[in-house]
Amino acid sequence: MRMLRLLRRQRALLNCAPISQDRLADRTMRAAVSRADDSDEFVNQQSFDRAVAALVRLIPIPPETAEWFSERDLVVGSKWTWKKMARNPAVLAISIAVVVIAGVSVFQVLSRLNDFPGSATARKLLTVAASTRPVMLDPVSTEAGTLSDLFFMKHGLEHYDVPTEFADFRTIGCRVFEDEESRRIAQIWLAEKRMQLFLFPAERNAKTGAVLPFPGWRYVHQEGWTGAVTERSGVCFMATVRGPEKDLEPYLSKATGK
Repeated sequence: MRMLRLLRRQRALLNCAPISQDRLADRTMRAAVSRADDSDEFVNQQSFDRAVAALVRLIPIPPETAEWFSERDLVVGSKWTWKKMARNPAVLAISIAVVVIAGVSVFQVLSRLNDFPGSATARKLLTVAASTRPVMLDPVSTEAGTLSDLFFMKHGLEHYDVPTEFADFRTIGCRVFEDEESRRIAQIWLAEKRMQLFLFPAERNAKTGAVLPFPGWRYVHQEGWTGAVTERSGVCFMATVRGPEKDLEPYLSKATGK
């Protein structure tokens, strides 16, 4: 039978190929043995190795020599332990990905627990507040509570009333604009801590058209901004400030009795 043309690396592997091919753990070794399995040279070499191994097994081992070795000293195949698996890069990568996904899921669940009708719109308006500059509003210097008449007479907006907690603060400017869903939003800029106020339609039931109310004040957060939202007469009011909730709490205490 003709000799197979083997690579130098494959020949080197064949020179140390085990007698038994039942436990060839290395894939490269298995490939080299499989390719040379039909060659006369490899078959003769394997036959010779088996004969030598059989002869070696017949040689008795002196008792004093056998004591040098014990079963615990024999080299055995490494077992996959939990510690070894934990150090595996693939396992680590998968574990980190699972932890991140679980963390994001928990965060989303906790965020939804604090959601209320209109919270999605409120968060979008916090982004608007962060990008708004005074020059974008019409200059108006008056008390915030008097702007409800302006909103009704000029824009036809009913119940766009500023709550009493913020009605006495002086304004820098205001405007009315439409969001991506064509809802009309009123925006007011106060001189007090450069706070911004928003009035927008409350969420309604898709089937009945009824307003979806919620009690008291609710907080929303977005990109370092905080908003306090309440619903009255089908209109949501939100006071926003760049900072934490504690910056808004003193203003809400007038209504909540804190």
